Amino acid sequence: MPRNTRFPDRLRLPLDFAPGPLAADMAAITLSGWTPHFVRQNYEGDWDVLPLRAPAGARHPIQMIYSDPACADFVDTPLLAASASFRRVLAAFAFPLQAVRLMRLTPGSLIREHRDHDLSFEDGMVRIHVPVTTNDGVDFRLNGVRCVMPAGSVWYLRLSDPHSVANRGGTDRVHLVIDAAVNDWLGALLERAAAGAPAL
Repeated sequence: MPRNTRFPDRLRLPLDFAPGPLAADMAAITLSGWTPHFVRQNYEGDWDVLPLRAPAGARHPIQMIYSDPACADFVDTPLLAASASFRRVLAAFAFPLQAVRLMRLTPGSLIREHRDHDLSFEDGMVRIHVPVTTNDGVDFRLNGVRCVMPAGSVWYLRLSDPHSVANRGGTDRVHLVIDAAVNDWLGALLERAAAGAPAL
């Protein structure tokens, strides 16, 4: 955990998106198939990824789902071009987009506790979560404390801290996961969230 943290480890941001259109677009584009997450030691069951923005020039599925911290050039994939709802979500964020992925955890699967180093506001890189489909049996833990994220809500999570997920429900848990560089716009948005501002 960073020594001096400007924000809590989790903040529900003052943005909301209708989950129905997101789920419909996801159903349309997932016909192309998911790629299993490559860090196999971090999970049990099925944890799969679809790339919506990927490193420029990446062609292999593993390269396309990898959020390379050394990469500075990310481009939209054909899957994003086919999804008006996801494009509208991304257009709401005025920060430099990097990797953007749909990440699916199937029923009975779990992601073991781990840290994503350098993924915090204080480190200059964030990962924003927008649940697309979820259920009451999803148990997301950050620093040992459960965080319930409804479909269509938007979350900043300090993922350089220990976190884990278990899907004990009967349906897929799919999040739109947005990696981005910190800027003044994001700082102001997190300040509004910390102050309890209502959703836009």
